[in-house]
Amino acid sequence: MIVCSCNVFSDTDVRKVCTAARPQSTGAVYGCLGCSAQCGRCARTIRKIMDEALQGACPVGCATCPAGTHADAQLEIETTTHIEVAFASTSAA
Repeated sequence: MIVCSCNVFSDTDVRKVCTAARPQSTGAVYGCLGCSAQCGRCARTIRKIMDEALQGACPVGCATCPAGTHADAQLEIETTTHIEVAFASTSAA
């Protein structure tokens, strides 16, 4: 489906950009597609597609992990680091 009639790009184009570049704003999507916002009527639709496409994607943005797996590993690293920092603080006192 055509999302932006001014720049003529589709929902598939937006999804591909989200997968490849993980844009954080609608402006970044336009930039990745080599254009800029014209009338702006498509911005909400682009944001909705971005949210759908990025939901479940790796929060760190690495290109090698399957969706979700890296998030679990990151949580484990953060928890372990927090425990180590807390232990070091109590040991130093």
